[in-house]
Amino acid sequence: MSEARVKEQATYSDDKSLATVQLNITGMTCAACAARIEKVMNRSTNVSRVNVNLASERAVVEFRAEDFTIDDVIRIVEKAGYGAAVVEPEKAGEEREDRLAAYRSLRTDFYTGAVLTSPLLLQMLSVLVPGHAFMLPIWLQIALATPVQFVVGWRFYRGAYHALRGLAPNMDVLVALGTSAAYLFSLAAVVWHIETALYFDSAALITTLILMGKLLEHRAKSQTSQAIRTLLDLQAKTAVVVRSGREMVVPLEEVVAGDELRVRPGERIPADGTLIDGQTLVDESMLTGESAPVVKRPGDAVIGATLNKDGAILMRATRVGRDTALAQIVRMVDQAQGSKAPVQQLADRVSGIFVPIVLAIALVTFVAWYMHAGFIVALVHAVAVLVIACPCSLGLATPTAIMVGAGRGAEHGILIKGAEVLERMHKLSAVVLDKTGTITMGRPAVVQVVAAKGLITGDIRAQGRVHSAYAVRTGDNSGERELIRVAAAVERASLHPLGAAIVDYAKERGIPVVEAREARAVAGFGAEAIVAGQRVLVGSEAFLARAGIVSRALAQRASEIAQAGQTVVWVAKEGQVVGLIGITDRVRTGAGQAIADLQRMGLDVYMLTGDNRRTAIAVAAQIGLPADHVFAEALPDQKVTLIEHLQADGHVVAMVGDGINDAPALARADIGCAIGSGTDVAIETADIVLLRGDLQGVVAGIKLARATMRKVRQNLAWAFGYNVLGIPLAAFGVVSPVIAGAAMALSSVSVVSNSLLLKRVRLDETTK
Repeated sequence: MSEARVKEQATYSDDKSLATVQLNITGMTCAACAARIEKVMNRSTNVSRVNVNLASERAVVEFRAEDFTIDDVIRIVEKAGYGAAVVEPEKAGEEREDRLAAYRSLRTDFYTGAVLTSPLLLQMLSVLVPGHAFMLPIWLQIALATPVQFVVGWRFYRGAYHALRGLAPNMDVLVALGTSAAYLFSLAAVVWHIETALYFDSAALITTLILMGKLLEHRAKSQTSQAIRTLLDLQAKTAVVVRSGREMVVPLEEVVAGDELRVRPGERIPADGTLIDGQTLVDESMLTGESAPVVKRPGDAVIGATLNKDGAILMRATRVGRDTALAQIVRMVDQAQGSKAPVQQLADRVSGIFVPIVLAIALVTFVAWYMHAGFIVALVHAVAVLVIACPCSLGLATPTAIMVGAGRGAEHGILIKGAEVLERMHKLSAVVLDKTGTITMGRPAVVQVVAAKGLITGDIRAQGRVHSAYAVRTGDNSGERELIRVAAAVERASLHPLGAAIVDYAKERGIPVVEAREARAVAGFGAEAIVAGQRVLVGSEAFLARAGIVSRALAQRASEIAQAGQTVVWVAKEGQVVGLIGITDRVRTGAGQAIADLQRMGLDVYMLTGDNRRTAIAVAAQIGLPADHVFAEALPDQKVTLIEHLQADGHVVAMVGDGINDAPALARADIGCAIGSGTDVAIETADIVLLRGDLQGVVAGIKLARATMRKVRQNLAWAFGYNVLGIPLAAFGVVSPVIAGAAMALSSVSVVSNSLLLKRVRLDETTK
């Protein structure tokens, strides 16, 4: 890879002094390997931080970029006896092929070992059947065991050599020592005609059983990152580019920002972009988990790898390759799966010193048994200690659960930035929700129309009269239509959100929006224009009052609308009030249910907003929040102060907002959650990004965090318990070397399999 290409794979700090690179690591066999690489890397003064993940076989290294390069980082890893290469997301397919090739090699070795070991296994089992015990000829035992020991088991010798050369004994050292001791002792007994039991069968069976465990572990681990592979596999491979009026099919890699792309029904959208022609329905479920297709019209954003279900469209690519939303999501999930939770630190410390301790225990076991029962018995028990003590399950306990949890979250549109986020999230005791754009839709909409009736004709301003009656009109009637028609005409060119809501309401109901003349906006009050020869005013009550237009009966009705948390827009035509329009930011569907779920989970829920208190209380009433849990008219610094007060009271706090306007509060909270679409969210701001536009993602995220940490604790309990119990049993002669080999192999598989049970956690169910 060229130096320029390598630099693309690193991310740099703001001052460019620190760089971070992600590496694929080969040759690791147990937690001691990961601990060894971290220890060697940390010796370098140019490396500021390193995180090696056994489950994902990756390392994240932060180094000083001024006088240190990625090549220097790789050389340190190789000097420790392992292989390293820069992770290239666009070459994920090649990496999967390499891992598949390694899996096939391991599978071949296992099958070879199984075939050669089968006769030796039958010999061992025959002693369990009275009167049917048999022994294979010694020459045949040697012929079967030798290739298993030195061909099938060569990977253990190679790994042990590199580990010892780097002064970091690992699992390979334990296996190589244990099986070699049994094999070489048996061979020496044959050569020098020593009358003793032979252990060719034990050495071969231990090697084969451990390979079987590695094979099962490899298969199970490959399932932990299924979410990422699924996303990558759904990417389009080619794109139809329109250049100089001609359509041509090109590989996806050749698409550049600015290209016009033709996408037909049933095809995947090749890149992030903007729709410039056509209308369609797009299935975005692969990213958001939302099953309902989304309507896309010219000007709307489209996301790469989503499915165009309906019409043929023309789009302009705005982000391609590594810059697309999907690529960012894949990187985010990948980094989360490769990160470490604080709870893993104890396991890492234990793993780093575990193998030397085991070697010491094996030596003590040998000496003790030698003094009491002789060389043969001492050798058998020492070998059992070496074989059963592998810390593989300890190293896999946390990362496998984190990998499955992060992948499971990605499948449901919950992007979690790291293992430490999951650990903090499961401890949450309070959730603070921003109102606008989080609890509500974030855009005003017309929810009520009050059309006046019994209007007295004439110049009301001159006569000083007021309206005596009004009526609430519902449905598609002439009073409502006329009110909306004139109001939308005035607001047609308005940039104000309330005006846009009126225009959208008219369009949705097929009410024609006619052109107006002499349109004029009055900042802070409203707008006026000539519509069909009549002067129309649209705005606040004060705006109409300035023009001498009043309506006492409608004023009472307006007060009622305002009490419901709606903004009241007054409409007057030719000096007469023709009605009121109630506009509000509608509460998201399911927000009340999500808040009820959070409360049932034992969490204190608060609403935080910069809006006025009357509106905030009205919204809170709709979603079941008590008034004392509502904080209104809060400026950004006051939002941070509220978070700090809750933390001072002992709460672990999550802040849920749009990820941009609430950035200070998101940063100050223990967990910051950004809610929004995959193309708009501030991915760099929050700890968690919720691609779905609803609060149920918060509920699902907390459920996932709690389930993941339960699995971590279960795995660690199993891993520690296995080693704490297994080593004494082997040392006191309760467990034979063969049983120890089988138990060691299955311990890792059990930990990974337990983590995979997270795939069954139902995140989309309402909390009971």
